[in-house]
Amino acid sequence: MSWSGWGDPARARELPEQVRTLLHDLLGVRAPAVPAVALEAVRVPPVALPGPLVEALAGVAGAEHVLTTHEARVRHTRGKSTPDLLRMRAGDGSDAPDAVVLPGSHEEVAGLLRLCSAERIAVVPFGGGTSVVGGLAAARAGFAGVVALDLARLDRLRAVDTESMVAEFEPGVRAAEAERLLAARGLTLGHFPQSFEYATLGGFAAARSSGQASAGYGRFDDMVMGLTVATPAGTLDLGRAPKSAAGPDLRQLVLGSEGAFGVITSLRLRVRRAPAERRYEGWRFASFAAGSAAVRTLAQEGPVPAVLRLSDETETMIGLAEPDAIGSGGSGCLLIAGHEGASETGRRAAVSALLARLGGEPLGAGPGEAWERGRFSAPYLRDSLLAAGAAVETLETAGFWANLPRLYDAVRLALLGALGSPLVMCHVSHAYETGASLYFTVVTPQDADPVAQWERAKAEVNAAIVEAGGTITHHHGVGRDHRDAYAAELGPVGVSVLDAVKTRLDPAGILNPGVLVPPATPA
Repeated sequence: MSWSGWGDPARARELPEQVRTLLHDLLGVRAPAVPAVALEAVRVPPVALPGPLVEALAGVAGAEHVLTTHEARVRHTRGKSTPDLLRMRAGDGSDAPDAVVLPGSHEEVAGLLRLCSAERIAVVPFGGGTSVVGGLAAARAGFAGVVALDLARLDRLRAVDTESMVAEFEPGVRAAEAERLLAARGLTLGHFPQSFEYATLGGFAAARSSGQASAGYGRFDDMVMGLTVATPAGTLDLGRAPKSAAGPDLRQLVLGSEGAFGVITSLRLRVRRAPAERRYEGWRFASFAAGSAAVRTLAQEGPVPAVLRLSDETETMIGLAEPDAIGSGGSGCLLIAGHEGASETGRRAAVSALLARLGGEPLGAGPGEAWERGRFSAPYLRDSLLAAGAAVETLETAGFWANLPRLYDAVRLALLGALGSPLVMCHVSHAYETGASLYFTVVTPQDADPVAQWERAKAEVNAAIVEAGGTITHHHGVGRDHRDAYAAELGPVGVSVLDAVKTRLDPAGILNPGVLVPPATPA
């Protein structure tokens, strides 16, 4: 994983000259005045942890699994949001952990949490490092130091129950490796978010991830049948049946908790038979309103394809799926419908008939195949745009169908008001019977301080989402970036409940401090 960008550095590439010209002519984008620094030039603070505490960590995990090198600390600094990457490209490693610790078992995780709680060492659980909401930058004030708890050694498929269709994984298994292991048994999770190639299963659970095929397979939290969690207060072992009436489901307390309540050390996940074939097709609608109505009809009346996503007019025109052909996507709004499995023939025919009846124009397999080729490549395009001098970032929300047009307009207006004349694109990324998510991409020229530029825009968008009645996040998570807006969404009683849980499970407050849990309002 690139330390200052996304994914495999070998897959990074410069934008074609015609795209650079388009960015300059359309938005006024100019190349940055200062190039990105090299890894060894990143400025990190001195290790704050005293030697005896580093030795104590080594006593639990083994000396070879406690790293304090410059490179290890840089590679575990922050996540992959645009502000994260801009800071790293500028050489700002001020949020670097003091040490990176790689435990090899639940018992070692539990022992490390007991030690860190007793010694007031902040702990940031680290999976694939793909957070885009500031979820990996712990607050340092009041702590002896900060440790990144890298779960890469917890990377096993422990068991597969093909009668119950449940597989048990350790949290550090990357999604692509999980699919490879399951495919050998003819199975799949069916969870393919944009971070698929690098994110981990534990990270999916901790952030309530949604995949691109969630219309067919469900969100990741739908797949979690059980989990084991190490906390400073002890171990939680949750989920002994698919559903239960035995009080509130505490699995839901852990899902989406972003490492603030505990560290997931095992997951029992629902699996499905792997489809023999996958087919993705394109449809064109005259407007975003017409396409949204078609998506809503599919979600409410069925049948629902495994993949269902709709781009607005601007995103369709730009055509981000093919970087070499940016700006040639055509008119109207592009809908992608994906069908998985040989048994989908009848469903596909029914979906096609309904889309045609609702005004859709069939475009065949070409647009779907282009989307499939580029489904995991957008973060690489973002890196190329950043290098060219554009500030580019994504954000998402969700709301009920009746409120979706208002939410769409509110976000667009907030971005336009904050950034002047940015390029704002949107698509419906996940659809439900009662509503849908909206996923926005914004591109604008970098100003003299692009981090502050985006932070101002993000604050205005967060406020607009709350005022318009949407949720502050559908699948990116809360982290630091959404924490204050999350407090407004929860209300004071909800915030006090989160604070009470945090206090009970993590009395010293060492787990990911500053992330997720808003400061409690004084009584």
